[in-house]
Amino acid sequence: MKKIILLSLALGTLQFVSCAQSHTEKFPESVEKNAPNADYKSAFKGQTRIGAVKSKTPYEAKVLTEGLTSPWGIKSLPDGRFIVTEKAGNFRIVTNTGELSKPITGLPPVYAEGQGGLLGVTIDPNFDKNRMVYWTFSEIVEGGNHTSVAKGKLSDDESKIEGATVIYRATPAHKGNLHYGGRIVFDKTGNLFVSTGERSDLVTRPQAQSLSSGLGKVIHITTEGKAVAGNPFESQSDARAELYSYGHRNVQGLAFHPETGDLWENEFGPRGGDEINLIRPGKNYGWPTITYGIEYSGKKIGTAIQQKEGLEQPVYYWDPSVSPSGMTFYNGSMFPEWKNNLFVGCLSGMHIARLVIENNKVVGEERLLSDESQRFRDVTQGKDGAIYAVTDQGRLYRIAKK
Repeated sequence: MKKIILLSLALGTLQFVSCAQSHTEKFPESVEKNAPNADYKSAFKGQTRIGAVKSKTPYEAKVLTEGLTSPWGIKSLPDGRFIVTEKAGNFRIVTNTGELSKPITGLPPVYAEGQGGLLGVTIDPNFDKNRMVYWTFSEIVEGGNHTSVAKGKLSDDESKIEGATVIYRATPAHKGNLHYGGRIVFDKTGNLFVSTGERSDLVTRPQAQSLSSGLGKVIHITTEGKAVAGNPFESQSDARAELYSYGHRNVQGLAFHPETGDLWENEFGPRGGDEINLIRPGKNYGWPTITYGIEYSGKKIGTAIQQKEGLEQPVYYWDPSVSPSGMTFYNGSMFPEWKNNLFVGCLSGMHIARLVIENNKVVGEERLLSDESQRFRDVTQGKDGAIYAVTDQGRLYRIAKK
């Protein structure tokens, strides 16, 4: 079934606050109307509950298909179609009119329990020539399971992955089914950034702070799974050479800013405290030592501190949670006013967040498709300049100029 949602947007001007504004001045009313879970004080004005903005360009959102099964990752192909992962272990090719391929075979088995399964996907920068696909998944191993990275060649008839090979494993293994991270992106030099989770449990949380563990990290590896030369900890004997940043909880979004080239991420907080971070090499992002969230039980986490010297502050955080997942920066020509805006799929929030960023600060937030009652799992920009998003319920949306 296909349907079109027409969104009529106010054409009046709504100004948002620049990051140079004095802390004594008031921000416009926040798009968030619900009370926060905690009474914690932010580190700076505008770090949370920023003023609302509205797009002035009318747009429409079209459901292209509802035939996907728990899609998790989506990536544009050079011809304008998309490759999509389904958690149970399938790749699908989807056209920009919603036609679905049969499941693509040849992938290693996945541990499709809880938050595990077939996760993020990307394609080689030279895909037109080598047809190489890279993906992350939760892999069953002795002692439990963990986040793994694999690669393989999409066959010419697109029926299977040829020569699938696991190139990296985020050890140690753990007998759980939560917090795998799992996003994967190519940098401009042809190497990979991959996110991992700290596996959620109290016993594994401290590993986010351990440089000898692959849990709760952003890693930087080659297409062979080796540490990239020049990584921040390569000369440190007690650290893994592939680590790029640490102190993460469950990174579910990775994207490069189209102009600055900076790497940004989002990660789930516990109850509240979902974060947007600007990733710098070697930096510690604090989990579980600092957080703006609380336990799901309502208890405070650890010593309940939110700022500590030497630990990075999030550029932005949400409380209450929106459960951020896949994200992308917009650099198309269809919506000039969206240039360099960050689009974040939100699960429990059931919307797509548009964040306006200036000078590495969030200065405005808009919530798109909030009336759709969908858990938005991943967001990407199509070759046509439209925004495409997949939801846990199996939909593929196209958001385009009306």
